[in-house]
Amino acid sequence: MPVFASRLRAARKQRNLKQAELAQRIGLRPSAISNFEAGGRTPTFHNLRKLADTLEVTTDYLMGREGGDTLYRGLGRLSDEERDIANSFIKTLLDRQKTRNKQKDE
Repeated sequence: MPVFASRLRAARKQRNLKQAELAQRIGLRPSAISNFEAGGRTPTFHNLRKLADTLEVTTDYLMGREGGDTLYRGLGRLSDEERDIANSFIKTLLDRQKTRNKQKDE
């Protein structure tokens, strides 16, 4: 699978969006998102920017030119202790989200 397709899918899933929800947010048909994620089509530059903005990642990330999304851009400048705190906080948020999702499903 091309880098763009896999990163688009990963960013979308990380934000708990369905293809149709992402498509609606940026004004495309769900089939366009499906085609992007399958590697059958690539977006125009305009749509690439809308995808990146909506998913809160950079266009470079989606295109495979950088390793992380905007959340992690500044981590390299933090001390080891500060990175540990950030990672702990993110883990706590993810655990809370998982608990909320379980409660929703019940």
